[in-house]
Amino acid sequence: MKQLSIAVGLFGIAALVQPILERNYAAALLGIVALLCAFTTYRAAGISSFLKIFVGIFSTETIVFGAATLASRTGLWPQFLADYLPPESLPLAVAIFSTLVYAVAQLPTVRQIMRIADRYFDAAESGTARIWPFRPFTALERRIAVAMVAFLVVLNQAEVGITVRLNFFNRAWFDAIQHRDAHTFWQQLLFVFTPWAFILVAMLVVEYFTQSMLVIRWRRWLTDHFVSRWLNTHNHYRISLVAGQTDNPDQRISEDIFRFINGGADGSIQAFGLYDFSILLISTITTLVSFSIVLWTLSESFTFPGTNIVLPGFLFWVALIYAAAGTLITHMIGRPLIRLYFQRQHMEADFRFSLARLREYTEQVALLRGERAEQNMLGSRFGALVANYLDVIFRGMKVRAFTQTFGQLSPIIPFIFTAPFYFLGKIELGVMTQTAGAFGRVSDSLTFFVNYYSYLAGFKSVVDRLNSFDVAIDQAQALADAGPARIAAAGGDIALDDLELALPDGRRIVDAKHLDLVPGQSVVVSGPSGSGKSTLLRAISGLWPYGDGRIRRPDRADVMVVPSKPYIPIGTLRFAVTYPAVPSTYGDDDIRAALTDAHLGALAGELDREEVWSQRLSSGEQQRLALARALLRQPDWLLLDESTCAVEEELECDLYAMLAKRLPKTTIVSVGHRSSLVPLHGRHLEMLPQGDHFALRETAKADAAE
Repeated sequence: MKQLSIAVGLFGIAALVQPILERNYAAALLGIVALLCAFTTYRAAGISSFLKIFVGIFSTETIVFGAATLASRTGLWPQFLADYLPPESLPLAVAIFSTLVYAVAQLPTVRQIMRIADRYFDAAESGTARIWPFRPFTALERRIAVAMVAFLVVLNQAEVGITVRLNFFNRAWFDAIQHRDAHTFWQQLLFVFTPWAFILVAMLVVEYFTQSMLVIRWRRWLTDHFVSRWLNTHNHYRISLVAGQTDNPDQRISEDIFRFINGGADGSIQAFGLYDFSILLISTITTLVSFSIVLWTLSESFTFPGTNIVLPGFLFWVALIYAAAGTLITHMIGRPLIRLYFQRQHMEADFRFSLARLREYTEQVALLRGERAEQNMLGSRFGALVANYLDVIFRGMKVRAFTQTFGQLSPIIPFIFTAPFYFLGKIELGVMTQTAGAFGRVSDSLTFFVNYYSYLAGFKSVVDRLNSFDVAIDQAQALADAGPARIAAAGGDIALDDLELALPDGRRIVDAKHLDLVPGQSVVVSGPSGSGKSTLLRAISGLWPYGDGRIRRPDRADVMVVPSKPYIPIGTLRFAVTYPAVPSTYGDDDIRAALTDAHLGALAGELDREEVWSQRLSSGEQQRLALARALLRQPDWLLLDESTCAVEEELECDLYAMLAKRLPKTTIVSVGHRSSLVPLHGRHLEMLPQGDHFALRETAKADAAE
């Protein structure tokens, strides 16, 4: 950016000095604006990476188009290229665009949007791309993304240029029709309209393909980024402890990211994303400037209605006032839509999650005969969704009623103001139609927010949801090193020193002044429900972020925690047993042996059967499946959090004996309520009440089971 700003500054000096020497002070405006552009380009080094692309494009175009303007002023522009000389207003316009992008980048809402967008455009990873017909190549992903965006912006500007050219064709063609000039009619149709129209079609097809490839690359990278951050260092767990607005992270990753980039393809009201709005806005501004020049030129001699007062650019001012009033009224009517769209996404996700939850616990609901309760709950949530939908409809009706009325009036306004001049014979039909076309383009550009207000409201709700999710991940990540200090020790013991564990609201739940857990010595921890037994295991495993003190763990020790309700993924039985390892990590004989030892031998022949195993297996079978995982993994420490509470006591005794035999080098620490667990371990720790919390204390040594 600094080198580009120097180049723009040198051009600005040249564009300022040349008209001053010739005493053409009005032309010095280009130099003044270019110098301002140079300053903002220099400062743009600190703005959003995504917006830097547009600053770079517009500042470069300032130099390119400005050099053509200076060449024309000094007589250096070739005469045979006179028809291709860009208007003097063009370098001035792109310099203003560059400055406006820098100004917009300072807005809080834009910074909030760019906080998400810049993740991709700052990516350090490499990617592979191909420009047909050349071979694929490898480059930094962010450079590929920047190149694609720059190409799309320039292509879009070229499309606007062709549209302006076709506007002038429209004027000449209608004049030929009015004058019955067949030669000009066919010449304009065959040699002006036809080639430019087909070029425009080809450009639109190329734009569609490039845009689609950019969107899928962007979505793939941003999805991987959010999934990685969400799963990193157990953030997906801690986020549930700290987040107040991060409902349904699955929807935020699967749907909101796509809507953020490209709005989605579901035909919903939120069908516009950042790419759509950024490119569309640039196209709109380019169209506005291009056709404003045309409209100003066409109406520079128009008089104020009913008078002989000439008002230069009369129709431009009409379009400006008309659009400003429409934008203000639309915003006043439609502002509540932002809040309503945010609520809709939240309610849609809650309803979908409730249905998925019912599918997961279908057996339990059936056993409890809870269908009516589920129906009432689903009806309540869907009722809230319908109420929100109706609010959106009624508010949208008001917005649409105004915008449609506004849109119906727009096409006839230029004819109302040009008709008197046409009927008096002061302008031709071609001029009248060209003026109407230019007015329509300018009016549409100025009413951008009127036409797309509903889409903008939907997009803003997506931005809010992604940003709140991103902030929640940051908060969860900040807790990665919080809580008791976790110290890697050279020895084999797990030691707790001055340990105090608390709840997320700060209330202390359990403390342990000093405790050594020795390898090879099985330990059982008992105590009343809510005394902090499971929290203690989470802290030892490094998962619990609230509390103080120190937890020393053996360096490189493999600690495995088996909860009372294990997670069983959907897929083959082989995948369920070997999770989270890759199924090919273990041989079929080892997997079958583990299932047999865990008293699940009847399933040993179904390794490749795909099922929702969490529904097919009973609670006790699911717990035994989790123990089979432990047999395969053979960890150094096995922390069992009521991992056999769903099996009968006799089978529980057999399972512990099996673990002791199959995992002789594994130290087992169990948490449970049953008194029958105590004789199965060599050591007994108990949670005892102590004021407003519980204390972990040693009890009389239990006799180990034979």
